Amino acid sequence: MTTRLRTRVAIVGAGPAGLLLSHLLHRDGIESIVIDNRSRDEIESTIRAGILEQGTVDLLVASGASERVLVDGHRHEGIDLHFDDAAHRIDLTELTGRAVWLYPQHEVLRDLLARRSADGGEVRFGWSATAVRDADSATPVVVGTDADGAPFEITADVLVGADGSRSVVRKAINGTDAPGYFREYPFAWLGILCEAPPSAPELIYSASDEGFALISQRSETVQRMYLQCDPELDHTTMSDAEIWDGLQRRVGGTRLIEGRIFQRDVLRFRSFVARGLSRGNVFLLGDAAHTVPPTGAKGMNLAVADVVLLHAALREQAAGGGRGLLDGYAAAASERIWRAQHFSWWMTSMLHATPEESAFDRQRRFGELRSVAGSRAGSTFLAEAYTGWPLTFTL
Repeated sequence: MTTRLRTRVAIVGAGPAGLLLSHLLHRDGIESIVIDNRSRDEIESTIRAGILEQGTVDLLVASGASERVLVDGHRHEGIDLHFDDAAHRIDLTELTGRAVWLYPQHEVLRDLLARRSADGGEVRFGWSATAVRDADSATPVVVGTDADGAPFEITADVLVGADGSRSVVRKAINGTDAPGYFREYPFAWLGILCEAPPSAPELIYSASDEGFALISQRSETVQRMYLQCDPELDHTTMSDAEIWDGLQRRVGGTRLIEGRIFQRDVLRFRSFVARGLSRGNVFLLGDAAHTVPPTGAKGMNLAVADVVLLHAALREQAAGGGRGLLDGYAAAASERIWRAQHFSWWMTSMLHATPEESAFDRQRRFGELRSVAGSRAGSTFLAEAYTGWPLTFTL
């Protein structure tokens, strides 16, 4: 038997974008159903880093989605650009009046899931979307199989694809022949989690002749670190000693606190923007619409910015204000998306050497780092983008 459901807004994907949109719609009395092919435990236990912009934190707190972010998150008012064997601090707060919070994505997900559960939100785990029907109609339909393998159909006034980089919903908007704009980078990050206290009070972005390294944090007892590597690297082939040596040589002048490495993975660098973000009453959010390299810390924050725009549009329509914001969603979201793509590409290009980098390229790249760190205007540009362009939201 096929389960048939009807809702105002159907959301495919229980990641930060889908859950936050569902939460904001609930505050406005707009019903929604969220589905995800993962279990709740799988969603909450997928460990991912997270740097939250000022606007993201403000929205999570003001909407009641999270209070823990201010308690368990770590507020950072600056970052270090490390090059020429010296640290050059970018004072984010002094330059912009804003800060960022170190608060992992899985913690945001736990907060959002707890909030939706407390509010009686309809989140269906283990439900896999396989296709979208009637994308051009007033009531698009998402179909798939539920947690028991039985078929389902959800008919909605609005269908939202927040289902990640392998989005099923995106195919209904863009097809498969020309899904969007794509760039793959010729390097990756080897990321580790280790048992050790922080090596520095703030994040260190280091460029050296040895390659790039990022010294980050997870908690008072766990550190997260990355070093530039070949995308095809088998992370099991490097010993712990080789990893620590590689990290230490890239941050000369800063002594890293070493500890037991208990997790490692290789993170590839890709940029992507879907060719279309909407079609009739079908819309894309977050990784279904775009991905960015992690260097500029834009991924989850850009998804939140999408949510702010689509939520405002759906609320306007529900209040009888028409489709103006809905029809303008793609253009409005694209403006910020491409700004974020530029910033992420710029930070990545400035801090990483490519395999074909010439002596001229290297000197130019380090000249750019000196210009940014040595100029208030250059530092302000970085700080404004890193802390996030302001979000405009009303609750």
